[in-house]
Amino acid sequence: MSKHATLSPSEAADRLAIRELIEAYAHCADRRDAKGQMALFTADTHFVVFMNAKDPKPAMDLYSREALAPVFADLNKYDATTHFVGQSTIFTITNDRATGEAYCLAHHVTVDGANRSLMIASLRYLDTFAKTDGMWLFEERLLYVDWMEQRTM
Repeated sequence: MSKHATLSPSEAADRLAIRELIEAYAHCADRRDAKGQMALFTADTHFVVFMNAKDPKPAMDLYSREALAPVFADLNKYDATTHFVGQSTIFTITNDRATGEAYCLAHHVTVDGANRSLMIASLRYLDTFAKTDGMWLFEERLLYVDWMEQRTM
């Protein structure tokens, strides 16, 4: 049951905008729109990747929107990707800041001649959002890989 007896129209709009931001990230990834994906982040963003969610040492620790370009461009090595965004939870929200968590199942298809393979990764994102000029953006995004599976197709 929801803990929200009533929601102001502005909070409802902010919550919807944050969900749309999370979905836009996955959409841009699957369309190989690195510039669009980068535009979803603040200029001084912090982006951290933990390839093993149980290991506190990050595989990647980036500190600007521009630093994201090679990370997002790396998706071009796959023939196709599909990111299914699952539940997302807003932990805290004010007029211009929010925190939350989002789940995603990422599917990456590789084709090598007649061989096709599928890598599936279960991802969790711990996010800090900032509202800048009326738009919600990622201020910090911590990506945790909970598990990965490789399949031959």
